[in-house]
Amino acid sequence: MSADLVRLVRHGEVFNPAGVLYGRMPEFHLSDRGRDMARLAARSLAGHDIRRVIASPLTRTRESAQPWLDLFHPAAGLEIDERIIEPTNVFEGTNIRRAVRANPLLARHFRNPWRPSWGEPFAAIAARMMAAIHDAHASVDGGEVVLVSHQSPIWMAARTVQGRPLATDPRNRRCALSSITSLALRDGRFVEVSYEEPAAELLAGAVDQGAV
Repeated sequence: MSADLVRLVRHGEVFNPAGVLYGRMPEFHLSDRGRDMARLAARSLAGHDIRRVIASPLTRTRESAQPWLDLFHPAAGLEIDERIIEPTNVFEGTNIRRAVRANPLLARHFRNPWRPSWGEPFAAIAARMMAAIHDAHASVDGGEVVLVSHQSPIWMAARTVQGRPLATDPRNRRCALSSITSLALRDGRFVEVSYEEPAAELLAGAVDQGAV
């Protein structure tokens, strides 16, 4: 009893005119462009057998999951998994550049980017994300499961299945808004089978600066 594929879907663009790092803050909603992105992501898999749709508890992921519910009508509706939430971050609620300019002492939080020293350790993010993936994969008999999550948790999962170091420059993560990273279990381990950007036509003008 297991899924054919687990789809890791990032949320769409967030309305964030102040450019703050929103992290786990409540009530950061999708922008109009973000809603369009979410619809494009769901429609890109029209005709697939989506059995479950699971989201992190944050507003932007719940809203990004709605098109999947509308299109695929999973029996359980939207399910929430706390393990796929955005990591903690000491800069949450601030515009990082402005905050560090105003208080240079905050730069001490960048002392160890390999852990990282500004928030939840990469290894902890990867562990909880992979546990959620394993459980989602084992929860259905065939078909696919969609996990709507965030840039950092998805990237940690991707690096884990690729067997590559978790610590990377956050500016170089391959995890665009409304992207889909697809995993399958092969010979007892998860492997990445595809990475897609179904909302690519909307990315050029998008603002993506609130991710942890």
